[in-house]
Amino acid sequence: MAKWITITLLSIGLIVSATWGFQQSNQKESMMIHAENNYQRAFHDLTYHIDLLHDKIGTTLALNSKEQLSPQMLDIWRLTSQAQTDVSQLPLVLLPFSNTEGFLSEVGDFTYDVAVRDLEHDPLSDKEVEKLSALYDASDDIRKQLRTVQHEVLDQQLRWVDVELALASEGENDPNLIVDGFTAVENRSSGFSETHFQNLSSSLPQQHDHFSFLEGDEISEQTAIKEIKTQFDLSNDFDINLQKSGDGAQLPTYSGSFTYDDEHGYVEITEKGGHILSYMLDRPLNDINLGLNEAQIEAEKLLKEQGFEDIILLQSSQYDQTGFFQFVSSQEDIWIYPDKILVKVALDNGDIIGYNATDFYRNHRNRDLDEPKLSLEEAEDKVNHGLNIEDQHLAVVEDVEGQEVLSYAFFGTLNHDTYRIFINAETGEEVLVERLQDVESKWGQAQQEE
Repeated sequence: MAKWITITLLSIGLIVSATWGFQQSNQKESMMIHAENNYQRAFHDLTYHIDLLHDKIGTTLALNSKEQLSPQMLDIWRLTSQAQTDVSQLPLVLLPFSNTEGFLSEVGDFTYDVAVRDLEHDPLSDKEVEKLSALYDASDDIRKQLRTVQHEVLDQQLRWVDVELALASEGENDPNLIVDGFTAVENRSSGFSETHFQNLSSSLPQQHDHFSFLEGDEISEQTAIKEIKTQFDLSNDFDINLQKSGDGAQLPTYSGSFTYDDEHGYVEITEKGGHILSYMLDRPLNDINLGLNEAQIEAEKLLKEQGFEDIILLQSSQYDQTGFFQFVSSQEDIWIYPDKILVKVALDNGDIIGYNATDFYRNHRNRDLDEPKLSLEEAEDKVNHGLNIEDQHLAVVEDVEGQEVLSYAFFGTLNHDTYRIFINAETGEEVLVERLQDVESKWGQAQQEE
């Protein structure tokens, strides 16, 4: 009798163990499939965006209209940002990919610098056209190499989840075609950077102080995951796909992604101090139920939660079912434009679906600000007298060479267009002239109340 009881108990134990093992295997397989789908999407998006980037640069070289050039440059800048996001979501943590990321960053900085300046008075120089042509050639090389990798992935049904295993198996002789392909992309980016960007970097806007404002101790992956779950109110057992930035990154970060029902999230958090640099939430948007003023309140709530003080709303605008808000910091009632924060709000329910404080953390510091040599009236006299000025204030703004300049900022309209004009508070010279688009609310809102 005891023998049969023992056999029965052992059988039950084996069945329970097998069932548990089967469930664990299914759960692991499900997570692998989910990760693979995310990797495939990010890679094909990257290939598509680099293709578009190449086409856009080629179109720009053929343009002869200054009115068309600025929007085209902004399109290229947006594409580089999208491509950088795609790269950050690929399992390339162990593979140095800093040259390619640096290439995309350089392209973005260059095109943005050209897009926001007054091309009527300061058109593209021959040297800049030469640089743009070099960008075109380099993007073509990278595009072709990515297409080669894409062909191998599709033809041989390669899995991206195997890449991490291949990257972790240093010294083994079994090559991985995806790793080899991206190594080739990196080498091409490196060659371009060495030959073409040596002189360009000195003319681009400077990245002040390299994130010197960041405070706090370095956080672990577990702490980063906890911070992400807290930010998005996710349960403790929720799965976060977390990756650490590779060697050579200017700022070490953790990149997390997740899917919740029909909502896809991506967040970047600093290793030092655990500060959230940016995040995006992608979900279907429903009918508009909120106005810009209500959405602004939600954006301001987020900034207070993130610990920002002395923040001013610079500009708000509406595109379809979303509201976009640009904030800047202030010091001694002077608006600090390089310390920019962007917030995107869904107008169906007020969710924050986009947030980027990278510029703030990169540039923010206590500045030594001198008294302006020109009075407000003297600076206003330097502005086109046809401009109907609606607002003005003192500001720190970067000129076309990336140098910070104390200026008077004037906001107004001329011939049905809206302009923002900066006059050097010391010399009276025009620093920047910008034409604004799609501004739905008044520019220059009052400073946020604490």
